[in-house]
Parts: sequence; C-alpha cells; structure tokens
Amino acid sequence: MTVSAIDVLLWVAVPYAALAVCVVGLIWRYRYDKFGWTTRSSQLYENRLLRLGSPLFHYGIVFVFLGHVLGLVIPQSWTEAIGISESAYHIVSFSLGAIAGIATVAGLGILIYRRRTVGSVFSATTRNDKIMYVLLGLTLALGLAATVYGNATGDPHNYRTDVSPWFRSLFYLDPHPELMAGAPPAFQLHALSACALFAFWPFSRLVHVFSAPVGYLTRPYLVYRSRDVSLGEHRPPRGWERVQ
Repeated sequence: MTVSAIDVLLWVAVPYAALAVCVVGLIWRYRYDKFGWTTRSSQLYENRLLRLGSPLFHYGIVFVFLGHVLGLVIPQSWTEAIGISESAYHIVSFSLGAIAGIATVAGLGILIYRRRTVGSVFSATTRNDKIMYVLLGLTLALGLAATVYGNATGDPHNYRTDVSPWFRSLFYLDPHPELMAGAPPAFQLHALSACALFAFWPFSRLVHVFSAPVGYLTRPYLVYRSRDVSLGEHRPPRGWERVQ
C-alpha cells in the first residue's frame, strides 16, 4: 500500500508530537506547578449530582482503559494461542466495552450538566475546563460510536488487525501508517481526538490521574493530643493573669 505524506503526518507525526507534549508537559507541570496539580474539587458547592455522576464516570473509565490495554497492547495471536477465538473475544469485548462506555458517557454527561446548571460550580469553571470537557467527551463519544455502529450494522470492524498493530508500531519506533490509513473513518477520528486529548492532558485538571499518595507510606506519624482537662491538661485560671 502506498503511503502518502498526509498519512505520515496524521499517523506518525501527530501521535509522536502528542506523546512528546504529554510527557514534557507532565514533567514541567510537576516541577513548576505542584500546587496546581489538583482536581480543583467542587464537592463543597454541590454533592447530589456529583455522587451520581462521579462514580459512573470514574468506574466506567477504568474499565474503558483496561479494555483499551487488552485490545491495543495484547496481539490477537496471543489470545488465540490460549484458546480464545476471535468471535468469543469480540462478544466479551463488545458487551463489557459497551457497558463501560455507556456508563462513562452517562457519568460525564451528568457532570457536565451539573457544571452548567449549578451556579456556584459554573462560576468555578475555567476556559481550560471547558476545553477539557469537549476533548474528553468527543474522544469518548467517537470511540463508543465506532464500536456500537459496527455491531448495529452487523459488520463490526476487527481493529486488532490494523489499529492495534499501528499503535504498537509507534512504541517499537517502527511506525506503519498504512495500517491506520486503511482503518474506518470512525476509528481514525477517535485516534486523532485521543491524540489531541493527551496533548492537552498535562495542562488540565486531568493530571490528577498520575497522582498517588505514595508519600503517606513514609510520612512520620502525626501525634494528636487531647485538650480534655480530665486527661491531665492544665486548666487555665479564670480572670486576668498577673504580669511578671
């Protein structure tokens, strides 16, 4: 298959540029903006919708991520070698992926509705947040649409024959843009939106994904002392104290 310049640009230059911006941006953000490395939680402003949308989104996105790891990183030959046929893999992948995708999109929809309709939360929403929600929602919607549409029409696309090998070839430093160039447009748009999302990732509240309370494992114990007088605390005398 002949590879054009636009294919090299879209499926080699753009992914590598997005990865570079993501890695360098995370390092820069960690070094120069540690106090900004936060979700900027708005739980104090509103809690009812947050308790519904946040678990749906976060639990859903975890399973979406695990599904992408299984589908993109593990070759089809490996699953077939342990006795998992392509049809069996497809049934499990589609059923679990659809459930996780719908839960994630529903949770994100609730969070966006909350941010738009609750005045105090909307006031705390920055332009950066709006861009992040657009990129995140677009990437999720395109991925879910690509999966559901193929199965709804009865002609599901086996992305492990083109998208997955293309993805792995980038990390082998031996990119094969012709694989992605032959993929359906829905998968191409999903990949491009994901590149845009990862390039923007370090500069948004999404950096909290890379946070972990590792320091708590080695932090010294905090000693709390009771102020209860019965436990030996000296009761200050009433009235004015004599000046020495």
